Amino acid sequence: MLRLPGGLRTYRSLSIVLSLVSTLIASQAMGAKRADMAESYNAKVIPFMKSYCMDCHSGDSAEAGLDLEKFRSWEEVTTTGRKKWASVLDMLVTGTMPPEDSEQPAGEELQGVLKWVEEALSTVDCDGPVNPGRETIRRLNRIEYENTIRDLVGIEYKATESFPADDVGYGFDNIGDVLSTSPLLFEKFYQAADDIASRAIITDRSQLIPKLELPLAKFKLKHGQPSSRQLAFPSANTGVYDLEVEPGMYTVAIYAHASQAGDEPAKMGVRLGDKEKRTFAVSNESPNEHPMEIKLRVPRGKLPLEVAFLNDHYDPSHPNPNRRDRNLFINRIELLGPDTNLDDRYPESHKKIIFVKPGDQGLDEKQAAQQVIARFASRAFRRPVTKGEMERLMILYELAKADGLNYEGSIREVVVGVLCSPHFLFKVEEVPEGSEGTQPLSDYQLATRLSYFLWSTMPDEELLQQAWKGTLRQNLDAQVARMLADPKAKQLTENFAGQWLEMRKLEIVQPDRQRFGSFNHQLAADMRTETEMYFQSIMDEDRSVLDLLGSDYTFLNQRLAEHYGIGSVKGDHFRRVELTDGRRGGILTQASVLTVTSNPTRTSPVKRGKWILDNVLGTPPPEAPPDVPSLESQKKLTGSLREQMKQHRENPSCASCHARMDPIGFALENYDAIGRWRTKDEGFAIDASGEMPGGRKVDGAAGLKQLLLEDKKDEFAHNLISKTMTYALGRGVEYYDECAIQAVKAEMESSGYRFSSMIRAIVHSDPFQKRGG
Repeated sequence: MLRLPGGLRTYRSLSIVLSLVSTLIASQAMGAKRADMAESYNAKVIPFMKSYCMDCHSGDSAEAGLDLEKFRSWEEVTTTGRKKWASVLDMLVTGTMPPEDSEQPAGEELQGVLKWVEEALSTVDCDGPVNPGRETIRRLNRIEYENTIRDLVGIEYKATESFPADDVGYGFDNIGDVLSTSPLLFEKFYQAADDIASRAIITDRSQLIPKLELPLAKFKLKHGQPSSRQLAFPSANTGVYDLEVEPGMYTVAIYAHASQAGDEPAKMGVRLGDKEKRTFAVSNESPNEHPMEIKLRVPRGKLPLEVAFLNDHYDPSHPNPNRRDRNLFINRIELLGPDTNLDDRYPESHKKIIFVKPGDQGLDEKQAAQQVIARFASRAFRRPVTKGEMERLMILYELAKADGLNYEGSIREVVVGVLCSPHFLFKVEEVPEGSEGTQPLSDYQLATRLSYFLWSTMPDEELLQQAWKGTLRQNLDAQVARMLADPKAKQLTENFAGQWLEMRKLEIVQPDRQRFGSFNHQLAADMRTETEMYFQSIMDEDRSVLDLLGSDYTFLNQRLAEHYGIGSVKGDHFRRVELTDGRRGGILTQASVLTVTSNPTRTSPVKRGKWILDNVLGTPPPEAPPDVPSLESQKKLTGSLREQMKQHRENPSCASCHARMDPIGFALENYDAIGRWRTKDEGFAIDASGEMPGGRKVDGAAGLKQLLLEDKKDEFAHNLISKTMTYALGRGVEYYDECAIQAVKAEMESSGYRFSSMIRAIVHSDPFQKRGG
């Protein structure tokens, strides 16, 4: 056994020294590499750009918004310019730039620049100070508000129906920079808070007394048949209804009006059981909301209710035609009661908020209010309420008491105030006073980020307890596993995957009814369900994220299975279905994606190709120039869609981008505009083959999936991580996030690309755990 002098302490010291030496060597190597990269940039790349690029890509009018003159150093290429230079590399590799009609670089000259750009973009200096970025203070979006109210208060509130739609940035509606606020929205927040507090808290015990509207059509009349709208008595008549009651006090409320005649108002007799009988004068001539009531305490059993018109009068000679006939009309009858066991009738929302009352545990009213308010505000703010905040909230409570409100009513006013507070409506990440530079998030802030990332709602009791104990970070992996297994994790599928894969567009797409008559809202909902259940299975079973691109199963009901031409699936419920014919498998061949990437009247290889470049590979082509005509507007184009596209690409301004998009889009041409399999289009045989820039051939969906899984696996993983981090952080990823992305990617690769490894690595990353100064 090797024994080192000085024992363990010396061993640790030696380890530290070796680590420092290794870091020093790495730092020196990085320094040498930087110097070499800078020299090559000045000697090779800048002259290359001046010769072949800057005629079009410089100045305020630079084509595609790419001004290469701005990149004066190689560091700018790998930092602020990383995204643009990734596009430059793609254009150079595919041969789409420089354009064919421009002077072309020699092979050796081009290869030298390609090698430099590839090396520059793969160079990530992760040894320097960490810049975790900074999430803009942002409000809860509509779905987060809805879910948070559900978990905080215990009632369902449809914010998606009450609030205006949220703006979208980087493809998601939880981005701080675009979640704007306005006076109108703040007014909506107040109205919502007032409504929520009123529904959640019972301020008057009489609200707890059960109320039943009696069915008028089931009254037994002495003469004639009743109507479901009202009991009409044109002459003396009696109606009877038998009630089944529990013991207690009951109130019968009768809403009636009458047409008047003679020298007295219409009279209504009411008898409740054998003991209580009263006569009411019905003087109002139109319906109103002031009932006539009769009360009685009764034992358990049958309780007959009898209503009668007592003083019919008819005078056809009266000079006023409106005063010739006296009639009685009963519009509504309500039974209120019994008044027993009211404490058991409080809704869960009330008990969740007002968990203690004056007198409980020897508390006086103010002490009880303090406990209720402190707990509610702390849960609403997702961290302990401060002393100053409590003082202000108690002032609000005392003001409500001074206005004559009772204990529950005063707490209701405080709840409204809390729900209107910026600390509830916004995700506020305050830093300790006097701190500068990068700071780790507090455990409460980390719990909030985690819960809104995975659940789109506030932290639950376990997360808050972990934050309170200061043990969240050491138990982070266990909490992530627990949260992913919770039913609330379905929000990650609906809100992240739903936006990443653009499933929400299925609510608004309108395929041409004459061409695609089988498409309707129910089929669109089925399409979305398939994709959501498929993504959920990747998450629940902790499968490889590469299975998103290709697998041998999906989820179908009978309607969608018939749409796909798959038999033996019966019923409306969805179930897992094994795929055997090679036509389906993975998100790219699901009708949801195929439909949202089509035009109303036909497929669009351009849209489908662009969608995959952007959403799957993270290498979107530039937007088409505004003066490029659409395919439909070019009347001279003839032949199959592929032949028309070929003629369209003869326009030099179109060719470069179409060379990247079209082969991908055409690989999916066997699927029509609503995702059905086909072999012909408008009488022309489908040709689903193509050739990518660089010479790689693609044939059909199977060939496309093979290309993505073999040649583009790294791009897909990088893009999925970037999209997920954007959603998790509530901001777009920047060049300084590249180290974190690479670390997440390395963790995924070592675990076979399992979904949970990506989530865990993101949650452990510096951008997620820290906040920039």
